[in-house]
Amino acid sequence: MKDTGKSSMVRLFLTSYDDFKARLRRRLGSEDLANDVLHETYLRVDRMEEPPNIAQPNAYLYRMALNIAADRRQSDARLLTGTEVEELLQVSDEALDPARVVGGQKEIQLLLHALYELPARRRKIFIAARLEEAPHLEISQRFGISTRMVEKEIKAALNHCAGRLERKVIQRFGPGAGKPS
Repeated sequence: MKDTGKSSMVRLFLTSYDDFKARLRRRLGSEDLANDVLHETYLRVDRMEEPPNIAQPNAYLYRMALNIAADRRQSDARLLTGTEVEELLQVSDEALDPARVVGGQKEIQLLLHALYELPARRRKIFIAARLEEAPHLEISQRFGISTRMVEKEIKAALNHCAGRLERKVIQRFGPGAGKPS
């Protein structure tokens, strides 16, 4: 111990150690966490240059331990749990599944064929709406048609492509939303 002031804080911490441990275990709900927090608290108390002038040193040390526990929980919350890591690994394994890759490539080919089966204007409107994400008003101005006609062309193209891919189209907005069309 480097000086007497420091040794008095360390001594106070060591004499109150069992009390701190019991209180922290109850407060934190974990004996392991309480032990880790107490260890870190001891290291901080031991590194203090000179103890602060405190009216209630026991309360100060306990508050220090609680702050360390809060910091630890906050940093642990940023880490992934073992289960989350496993789930991520399974997702990436599924994404690299050769059968899924081939199936996805086949669907893309079917979609391209379905798009080229559409009349040219309908295909261009559908691509403008879905790939370019152009607003319906802009599309209507580009093709010289009403926004209602743009909506009809998109719906017709979507139904055609869904039929070729053997999928149901579910309307996400407007009357009848959520029902297959």
